[in-house]
Amino acid sequence: AKHQAPYVLMHMQGTPETMQLHPHYKHIIQDIIHFLSVQCQKAVDSGIQDILIDPGFGFGKTISDNLHLLNHLETFQIFKRPILVGLSRKSTIWKTLQVTPQDSSALTGTIALNMFALQKGAHILRVHDVKEALDTIHMYQALRANS
Repeated sequence: AKHQAPYVLMHMQGTPETMQLHPHYKHIIQDIIHFLSVQCQKAVDSGIQDILIDPGFGFGKTISDNLHLLNHLETFQIFKRPILVGLSRKSTIWKTLQVTPQDSSALTGTIALNMFALQKGAHILRVHDVKEALDTIHMYQALRANS
C-alpha cells in the first residue's frame, strides 16, 4: 500500500508443502470466491487499491478442480478486478495429455487453455513461453475485433 504497487491476490488451499496432499472443496467456486472476498477486503482496508484476482490454478487443486475452475472463470468477474491466470505447462495439462512438462504437447495444451481463459474473462496470462502467449493474445484480439 505504501508504494502503491499492484497486488496479486491468489487462492491456495493449504501451504506449498501440503497443498497437493488431499485437495478438497465442498463447492470450489463458492469456496474460492469467499476466500478472495475476505482477503480482498483486508487488502483494501490496508490501503491496497490495485488488486488482481488469481484463482490459483494448481495450488491445492486437482486436475478436475482446475478444469472446473477454468470452465467457470467468468464467475470471478464479480470482483470487477483484472483476472490473472497461470496455466502455463501446469500438471493439469501434461498429466491430461500424458506427456512431460517439457514436451511440445504441453505447450500446445497451454496455448489452448490460455485462449479459453481469455474467452472466459482472463486479463493477464502468467506464462513460460512468451512469444507463443503473445501470438495467442493477438489471435484472440483479432477474433474479438472481427466478431
